[in-house]
Amino acid sequence: MSVGNGSSTGQIVVFPRRQPSQVSFERDELQRILDLYGRMVAAGKWRDYAMDFEKAFASFSAFRRAAERPQARIEKRPSLRHKQGMWALFGEHGQVLKRGHELAGVLAPVERRLLKAVEED
Repeated sequence: MSVGNGSSTGQIVVFPRRQPSQVSFERDELQRILDLYGRMVAAGKWRDYAMDFEKAFASFSAFRRAAERPQARIEKRPSLRHKQGMWALFGEHGQVLKRGHELAGVLAPVERRLLKAVEED
């Protein structure tokens, strides 16, 4: 890696990559999650949500009631992108329900639960 002023020596100035201070959801990812959240609210399954943005992960938690544990938690961990997939779905008791490389596949169990709830009504 050459570092110079780039003017008279002809060297290319290279700056080291800055690591983001926190992981966040991209617009389309958040749109997909909030769309599912809205449908679950309409079905009467969820009432509140919380988002958490840390250096290593971002999470979206959905609650039946604000005073309870989250019924579902969707987590994005970019450090696992090349291993088991950066997306994970956790259940109410913290168990891993699904992991994967694509958000749609990880959300599938919740969407199936939503279909069952709609069919029961």
